[in-house]
Amino acid sequence: MRFSCNGCGKCCHDHHVPLTLAEARDWASDGGALIILLEAVLADGSGLPAGQREHVLRRSLAVRCGQTRAHLAITFAAFNQGACRHLGSDMRCAIYQRRPLVCRIYPMEINPHIPLRAENKDCPAQVWETGPELIVGGQLVDAQLAELIERSRQADREEIAAKAAICQRLGISTSALKGDGFTSYLPQREAFLDALNEVQAQSPEQSEADWALHVSNAALARQLEETGAMIAAILADNCSFIALRADAA
Repeated sequence: MRFSCNGCGKCCHDHHVPLTLAEARDWASDGGALIILLEAVLADGSGLPAGQREHVLRRSLAVRCGQTRAHLAITFAAFNQGACRHLGSDMRCAIYQRRPLVCRIYPMEINPHIPLRAENKDCPAQVWETGPELIVGGQLVDAQLAELIERSRQADREEIAAKAAICQRLGISTSALKGDGFTSYLPQREAFLDALNEVQAQSPEQSEADWALHVSNAALARQLEETGAMIAAILADNCSFIALRADAA
């Protein structure tokens, strides 16, 4: 597989870009809106895709969920509806030299269990026909790109406790079940920055706060309640549920 960016700017429209903590601070400080996305798997493996256990657990935090425990994954992302706020009319990035890691990594995927497929990207077909080799024999051949991907994954692992502590300061305590959906929050910028600064001024400890799960349907809620999990019947005013299941109700 080859790739040669043609500067069309499609990847800079309508995509929520995952951010490290430092990138999230820069984004919010620049006036950008953030979205917080949460998903969890239970200790018994509910919601855990086959073959993905190691990756999922390494980037998650064990938290209390009723009478059981859940492994919580949290993503802070730039909230983009339409064009990215840093995209110029000439389709050039105004912060190119300090753009987020995920933007530098594109078009590669961060999740090692998601293969790169041209048909799943917004790029036109011709960008995959020329340019330097990206993947040969199923392996990424760009060493610098591989290093950036590992940096992103490492940040996921190292920053999860701080993300959970920030969420608690923002009053966020409900997650979706992985594979069923995401719970999403749009925090106020100043409140987010205050919470981030408070957490980074001290080392976040293992949280013993209770987290609840919000799921897409009553049958799944009953199934999870049998494990002792705490189920949130309704969501807070500052939260919404993004369903991933076709039969979500």
